[in-house]
Amino acid sequence: MFIAMNRFKVVKEAREDFEQVWLGRDSHLGEMDGFVEFHLLRGPEAEDHVLYASHTVWRSKADFEAWTRSEQFRKAHGRVPSTKPLYLGHPQFEGFEAITGSASRSAAKSDAAE
Repeated sequence: MFIAMNRFKVVKEAREDFEQVWLGRDSHLGEMDGFVEFHLLRGPEAEDHVLYASHTVWRSKADFEAWTRSEQFRKAHGRVPSTKPLYLGHPQFEGFEAITGSASRSAAKSDAAE
């Protein structure tokens, strides 16, 4: 399993606009082999920004890398017109390969039922 995260320092006044961009986008992730799940996470609030992270889980690092080279990636990351800056600086990417993991019994039962 591979987890890909981008952290965004979102300008406090642009928080709602940033969330609407993510809620309204066509991600194309579901079209990709190896895609498991996606989450947009809102984190702590600082004096000048709110921390967000996009979090995708992939079957493997190779599946994630295939996504970054795909036409679906280019379509999902097309420029979104904005009249104001939404975040401070560039997103910070972090990639993680899973060493171990566990799930609750209810999650495991839910996965088995699908």
